[in-house]
Amino acid sequence: MSRVVHPIEAESYRILRERVDLSHLPPLTRTVTERVVHASADLAYVDDLVCDEAALESGLTALRGGAPVVTDVAMVAAGITRAGLELVCPIAEPAAAELGRSAGITRSAAAVRIALRRVGPGAVWVVGCAPTALAELLTVDAAPALVVGLPVGFVGAAESKAALRASGLPGVSNVGEKGGSAVAAAALNALLYVEEKS
Repeated sequence: MSRVVHPIEAESYRILRERVDLSHLPPLTRTVTERVVHASADLAYVDDLVCDEAALESGLTALRGGAPVVTDVAMVAAGITRAGLELVCPIAEPAAAELGRSAGITRSAAAVRIALRRVGPGAVWVVGCAPTALAELLTVDAAPALVVGLPVGFVGAAESKAALRASGLPGVSNVGEKGGSAVAAAALNALLYVEEKS
C-alpha cells in the first residue's frame, strides 16, 4: 500500500525543488536530504548533511527485513511515522537511570547499553537528541545496519558526529551542532517512505 501525500507536503516539496536542485545526488541520498530539508525548512542541510549511498542502502535493506529501530529519546520515536516497526527506546526506564548512576555515565549512554542487550547486531540506530548516546554507541560492539547520528547541541554534538564519520560505521550525520529529534526522525522516515520496486 502506498503512502498518501498530503497537499501541504506536496507543495512544500515543490517549493524546495524550486529553490534547490538536488537531482545530481544519488537516489537515497537525495531522498534523505529532501526529507530533512522539508522537516526543518533549513536549506543549509543541503551542504551540511553527510550521507553515504551504500550505508543508506544497507539501512533500507535492514528496515525492509524487519530490523529493530533504536532511538535515543521518545521524541525521535514519536516522529517515526510507520506502524509495525519494532521501536526500542529505554531512556525513560528506571534501569537506565540506575545504570547511569552506577556506571558514572549519562542516562542516554546507559540506555544505549540496555538497548543493545535487547536488539543485538543489525539494528538501525537513530540519535537526534543526546550526543552522549551517539558517543556511547561508538564504544560498544553494536554492528549496526545504519546509524542516523543527528544529535543537537553546543556540547559534544559536532564532535560525536565527527566520531561517527571517522568510525567507518554506516551512517548519516551532519557537520555542525544543529540536528534534533525532528531531523533524525525525518532521515529515517525518508527510508521508510521509499517504495519497493515490484
